[in-house]
Amino acid sequence: MSDVTKTVQKWHASFKKGTDFDSWGQLVEAIDEYQILARQLQKEVQSSNSHDFSEEQKKTLGKFATCLEMRSASLQVSVVTKRNILTYNKDFPFDVQPVPLRKILAPGEEENLELEEELDAATGAGSTPSFPSRVPGTLLPRLPSEPGMTLLTLTIEKIGLKDAGQCIDPYITVSVKDLNGIDLNPVQETPVATRKEDTYIHFSVDVEIQKHVEKLPKGAAIFFEFKHYKPKKRFTSTKCFAFMEMDEIKPGPIVIELYKKPTDFKRKKLNLLTKKPLYLHLNQTLHKD
Repeated sequence: MSDVTKTVQKWHASFKKGTDFDSWGQLVEAIDEYQILARQLQKEVQSSNSHDFSEEQKKTLGKFATCLEMRSASLQVSVVTKRNILTYNKDFPFDVQPVPLRKILAPGEEENLELEEELDAATGAGSTPSFPSRVPGTLLPRLPSEPGMTLLTLTIEKIGLKDAGQCIDPYITVSVKDLNGIDLNPVQETPVATRKEDTYIHFSVDVEIQKHVEKLPKGAAIFFEFKHYKPKKRFTSTKCFAFMEMDEIKPGPIVIELYKKPTDFKRKKLNLLTKKPLYLHLNQTLHKD
C-alpha cells in the first residue's frame, strides 16, 4: 500500500469520526476532529515539497478543508448558543407558555399503545384530552442549481385512506434512504394537510429533494411516512408508508402504493395497506440547469 493511499485512508477515518460525533450531537468532539483534519489538509496543500498530489487534487483538498472549517464554525455557534441559553438568568423577553411536547414513539411502542386504545374503546374507558396544534412543517428550500445536474421537486397532492376523515393533524415525513436504510438527505416534514374530502387527505405541498438526482446512489429510494395524532394516548403514530425508487423519477404525475407499518426502509418485508384503489398521489418536476 502506497504512502498516499495510507494518508487518504487516515483522512477518511478522521472525517468519519467527525461526522459520527456530529450526527450524535457531540459537537465539541466533532469540532475538534474537523479542525484537526482541516489543518492536515491545509498543510498538504501549502507544502511546496509535496509531490504526492497534483495541483488539481490540492485545489480539491483545499476546498474540502474550507468546508470543514465552515462546518466547525457553525457548530461552535451552536455550542455557544446552547451555553448561553442554559446560563440565561434574566426574565424571558416574551410572555409565552411552553408548548406540551407530543410523543413520537418507535413502531413497537405505537402498536402496544394502539392495542390499549382499542381495548379502552371496547370497554368505554379512557377520555379524549385537549391537545396542542402541531407546529408547521420542516420543509427546506431548493438547492442551488449546478450545470448539468438535475433537481427534483415532489408535489404531494393527496393520499387515499378509507378512514381519511378520522385522522387528526395528518402530515407526511419525507426521507431519502440507501439500500441499508441510511439517510442520504435531511428528513423533512410537511405542514398539516390542508383539507379532507371523502377518502382523500389533500396536502398540495412541494418537497425539494436535497440532493441532485445524479448524486443519488443506485438502489436509493424516497420514503413517505403518513403520520397522525392519537389524542387519547397523546402520541403521533405512523399509519402507513410509501416509497419511490430511482427508476420512477420522471416528470409528471405518479401514484404509488401504500404499505402497512412499521416502515421498512430496507424494503424486504412489504405488506399492502389495502386492496382498495387508494394511493399516494404525487407530481414530479425536474429542474436541469
